[in-house]
Amino acid sequence: MAAQDQAPIGSGFHAKSSAADVVRGVDLSGRNVIVTGGYSGIGLETVRALASAGARVTVPARRAGVAAEALAPVAGEIEIASMDLGDVASVRKFADDYLETGRDLDILINNAGIMATPFGRVGKGWETQFGTNHLGHMALALKLAPALQAAEGARVVALSSTGHIRSDVIWDDPHYTARPYDKWEAYGQAKSANALFALGVDLLGREVGVRAFSVHPGGIFTPLQRHLTDEEMAALGWKNADGTIPPAVQAMFKTPEQGASTTVWAATSPQLAGKGGVYCEDCDIARMAGPDSQRWEHAREWIADDARAQRLWDMSEKMLADA
Repeated sequence: MAAQDQAPIGSGFHAKSSAADVVRGVDLSGRNVIVTGGYSGIGLETVRALASAGARVTVPARRAGVAAEALAPVAGEIEIASMDLGDVASVRKFADDYLETGRDLDILINNAGIMATPFGRVGKGWETQFGTNHLGHMALALKLAPALQAAEGARVVALSSTGHIRSDVIWDDPHYTARPYDKWEAYGQAKSANALFALGVDLLGREVGVRAFSVHPGGIFTPLQRHLTDEEMAALGWKNADGTIPPAVQAMFKTPEQGASTTVWAATSPQLAGKGGVYCEDCDIARMAGPDSQRWEHAREWIADDARAQRLWDMSEKMLADA
């Protein structure tokens, strides 16, 4: 990716634009969409916005019953299927079932994720956050590649985060086999991997009509924080000691509908035609971080590196080949 590509384009939207604002006037009739984690938090609002624009949305869910209840009030054509990102066999079964329908896939949104979890392993001994957030989604995209190519203009959107600033991929020990586990470093690694995965998809896919973007949705209180105590969130500055939210945080944080807006913009905006591989925030392409960048904004250099994207791709393919 050329460095100049990682620069705002003046989308006309802003940090507090909603998903409904972004999708207004966009017609997705006849388009097929998959949204992982599309039944809570910003995923639910993403599904709501895309379905309102006419898309047929499939939501793979680890808890299909919970998903059905959450999505019941949402208008539009929505399907729910069983899938667990931590179980590659279930990911591949979901993808195979989708391919058997014969549908193209216009938009794949890798929205589901976990954050700052206690140490654990999934798959072939993979660290839980890296395995779920990155490897599970990569397995899904690889299996769905024929449907994405058939759409002739598909987009893949990977949910990254400002968390990527905490850590590059830990190239020599991504699964914490030799180093002490740090849940925030592990989360940062996973979010950097999500961004590099999108860059990798774009590098490989642009010649066959598949473009990809990574997005930072913004600060939002959602079930993503379920592994954090109020004390931990107070230490991070997100809450006061009594559990209330400081006014400055209330002003900066977004609602789930606002948090879904950058995802929806990356998935649908005609302003991004001919572009890809970039990290987006606040409904625009983020700029590269500089000396004046705050700790919660802009793209760090390690997620905008083609060589790193290729290295992660090769490393991840080997991990998945054994799964």
